[in-house]
Amino acid sequence: MNGTVDRFGPWLSGPDELRNNGVVKYVGEAPQEELATGERSTRNRVARSILDHGPSTVADLAKRLGLTQAAVRRHLDALVSDRVVEAREQRVYGARTRGRPAKVFALTDCGRDAFDQSYDKLAADALRWIAETAGEEAVAAFARARIESQSEAYRTAVEAADPETRTEALAKALSADGYAATARSAPGPQRGEQLCQHHCPVAHVAEQYPQLCEAETEFFSSLLGTHVQRLATIAHGDGVCTTYIPRSGHSAPQTTNSASASTAGRNPA
Repeated sequence: MNGTVDRFGPWLSGPDELRNNGVVKYVGEAPQEELATGERSTRNRVARSILDHGPSTVADLAKRLGLTQAAVRRHLDALVSDRVVEAREQRVYGARTRGRPAKVFALTDCGRDAFDQSYDKLAADALRWIAETAGEEAVAAFARARIESQSEAYRTAVEAADPETRTEALAKALSADGYAATARSAPGPQRGEQLCQHHCPVAHVAEQYPQLCEAETEFFSSLLGTHVQRLATIAHGDGVCTTYIPRSGHSAPQTTNSASASTAGRNPA
């Protein structure tokens, strides 16, 4: 974890951190008046809601957390000031409606770091050594072996589900491993589903080694028994890792970036 994370502790420490990830240690004490008013706890809830649900509008956050939009804006202003979240233009899939898209708020890299104590540098160094001594294909082989070693719970969950609920079953299994995943119908005219992972514990490493994303995409395809297509990844700078899963007889849509069926999972440059 880099040295910038500790200063986010006042907002992001507490019992609500992701399971299977290290809890941020808060060094020092928050001001007494802040603790008394619950500001720290509420700000933590705002940041955690963005982590669990992906880039969110003020209205989304207010509805989920039972707060007024004015209160949400106040907490977001503080989180933006501390570089925990950032404002973005909302990505629109399909035909645009009239008017400007609503502004959404997403976690920054530092904000994500505050939710997990990872060993990114060690992992990146290890993969670099593998690539230099055994070649890029060895990195890909490692990525496939890694996902296979974690596959038992995912296979059990998917195989126990009805065909029409397998994507949802996979999302629940991923969430149990800290990926904050959801399944939903794909927007637009395509008949299919989107598997959305709102958190990726290895995002920083995958930024350098997209073989990790590729192996995961290949695993999803094998597990669900259909071609799938990665539309977006956190490692590439998107707010959510999004995988399109077509229903039988329907092809995958064109992506909004340069990714294609032949490069599913690889982050475009």
